[in-house]
Amino acid sequence: MTERISNTANSYLGGAKQTIGETIGNPDLAASGAAQKSQADAAQKAVDAKTHAEGIGHKVQGEVQQNVGSLTGNTSMEARGHANEVRGDLERKV
Repeated sequence: MTERISNTANSYLGGAKQTIGETIGNPDLAASGAAQKSQADAAQKAVDAKTHAEGIGHKVQGEVQQNVGSLTGNTSMEARGHANEVRGDLERKV
């Protein structure tokens, strides 16, 4: 979550620096802002991809736990499996 906040802040700050640089005719500030925004946006895409991959893993893990729990009559494992599957679904939507 901290990375997401940091990336968002850096993206907005970079965009603001770029706009200010363009407005006052300072190409160095504009370029610096554009670079900061691009780096933050790329870092955020990487974080999103990682979270999505983890979500797939949790969903699969949950499905396996539910099936094993159901076959063995272990309702606790089945419930943990359902929780992991829901967690995976949420992570994939982020």
